[in-house]
Amino acid sequence: MLRRTTEDEIAEGEARRTNASMGLIVILVLAIAGVLLVRELREKGRIEDCLMAGRHNCVPIEIPSRYPQ
Repeated sequence: MLRRTTEDEIAEGEARRTNASMGLIVILVLAIAGVLLVRELREKGRIEDCLMAGRHNCVPIEIPSRYPQ
């Protein structure tokens, strides 16, 4: 006996795929945000450690040139 798929079953399968895709996108966005946050916190921690050690040139200051090229 072969079972035929009905329109409801097809719609349900499409809804499941859509929900799974949305879940995957949310997880990827959260992972990317987490990586960016960790990188930023690591940089801030490095600067703070440098300052706590009593150094003065912890963050290079970029001076724009007078004549842009």
